[in-house]
Formats: sequence, C-alpha cells, structure tokens
Amino acid sequence: MPATIEVRGLVKRYGPVTAVDEIDFTVDQGEFFGFLGPNGAGKTTTINVLCTLTQPTTGSVRVAGYDVLRESHFVRQRIGIIFQDPSLDTQLTAWENLALHARVYGIPSTSWRPRAEELLRMVELWERRHSLVRTFSGGMKRRLEIVRSLLHAPEILFLDEPTLGLDPQTRGQIWAYLTELRRQTGVTLFLTTHYLEEAEQCDRIAIIDHGRIIALDAPERLKARVARDIILLSTEDNTRAVQELKELFGLGPMIVDGTVRIEVERGDELIPQLARQLTVPIHSVSLRRPSLDDVFLALTGRQIRDEEASDLDLMREQVRARH
Repeated sequence: MPATIEVRGLVKRYGPVTAVDEIDFTVDQGEFFGFLGPNGAGKTTTINVLCTLTQPTTGSVRVAGYDVLRESHFVRQRIGIIFQDPSLDTQLTAWENLALHARVYGIPSTSWRPRAEELLRMVELWERRHSLVRTFSGGMKRRLEIVRSLLHAPEILFLDEPTLGLDPQTRGQIWAYLTELRRQTGVTLFLTTHYLEEAEQCDRIAIIDHGRIIALDAPERLKARVARDIILLSTEDNTRAVQELKELFGLGPMIVDGTVRIEVERGDELIPQLARQLTVPIHSVSLRRPSLDDVFLALTGRQIRDEEASDLDLMREQVRARH
C-alpha cells in the first residue's frame, strides 16, 4: 500500500529544548499506526506537526501526499483529529456542534446531515443529538468527538490519547467503534498513547522516548525481542533476594516498582526451585510472557512513566526562556 504519511529527519525544538529529535517513519494507507511512549516523549509534538498545528524546526513531512508547510490547507481537508483535551462547545447541542464543524469545512447539508445521522447511530448518540453537550458524560463527549472528526470523511484520523481519563468499560466501547469504523471505511488511524493494551491493537508501533524513535515494528515482533518468561517476586527483603538469585542461580534480576523481576527461558521450571532454595520469605510470585512495557524496559532500562512532563510543558519552558 502507498504511504499516506512520510516523515524524514523531523526535528522540533522549543527554545533550548529538543522535543523531537531526527525521527523518520512512514505510515501506509489504511494502516493502524501507533506512537507508544511516556508523557513528554514527543508524541503530541509529532502529531501537532503532522496536523499542521505547529511547524517543524527542520525535516520533511508529507501527509496524504501534501507538504505540511507549503500545502497545509490540503492536509487539513484530508485529516480528522481527536485531541487529547476535550474541544467541544459544551453550550451547544451535539447536533449544533456537528453543524458548526460542517460549516467550517464547507460541507453542504445534503451531505453532512445523513452522514451525521449514520455516525451518531453507530456510536449510540442519535437519541441525544438535541441534548446540550454539557450534560454528556466523558465517554459520550469522546464518542461525539469521534463523529465530528469523521464528518468530512477524512483519509487519516489522528487520535491523541483518545481515551485518557476514561474508565476501562468506556475505553473498550470507544475502541469497538473505531475498529468497526476502520473495517467499514479503511481509514488510516494514527494513535498516540501510553496505554499498552491500546497499542497492542496497532499494525505497527513506533516506540518513542526523549524525542527519538528507539524501535518500530509490529507488536508481536517487538515483544519477540524479549523472548524469555518474566517472573515477578515480592519478598520480605528484595535486596537480599536479588543477591541470593545471583549467587544461587547466576541470574541478573532487578528491582522494579518494589518487585524483583527475573527474565528466564523456562520460568515454570524455575519457580519451584526458587520456593525451595531462597532463604528470603516469598510473599507472592507470578509468571507471564513479555509485554510492550517489557520491550520499553529492555530498550531504555525504564518503564513507561505517567509522571513525566507533558509536551505542553516544553512549550511553557520556551515561553519562559523568551522572557
């Protein structure tokens, strides 16, 4: 399939801070592509460049075949965006929000009205179309934002942390709608997230940290890089447990979030030996296969963190630097 997004040597700086540092990637038409990384890694900055909301410092970026700098108008006609922060007018009804969007895009009523009805029915909001948005729950607002972003039939839908702050059940519903939408229309989905279970659904994932892409592949191939089983131990004295694991078994364990983490080839065979030979009392033990978080840990030595500064903090730092 032809590439619908092409990024070459993209750099974005905010004053002395480099938010995105020489990244390259392509996204194929109809692909579900994900950016996975902690807050502050450069995800939102990248998506803002792709959506023509901010200009790159250097590099070449083409979206839907158009240059984001010289042909931004054509790019905007062909993309839809679901922002990280809510962007609906809560003083208007759901239908009025859609009518305003249609007017901005110059869509005639003969086109947008039937499409709006079809999409509202798909996300189960048709009966609430005349309700004020301020009466909607967080999940309902997100579903309405999906409808609004699709009203002009974009080729590419950008999803910037689309389920941030939603409960697990609502998050599942949102993804059910998006999966069905992709099946019906073949729209390209570009997702930024730090929710690992959402990233698992992507065709390919770019793992980004400190503004650099450190891995890019299909989820299963990424996890194959961490091919061994993972044992997690909670003990009476984790430091002492680590020392015994090194001395008795020749392992290289580490303590992560208050738990001893061990990577081995056959974890089910090792666990009974740990129970017999460790002198440190074991409170709990679990065995699992590698996850995308384990891939990130293997590549960076850290887990994906929610507490890092957001990309918006980088812009604030730029403003402070100027003053």
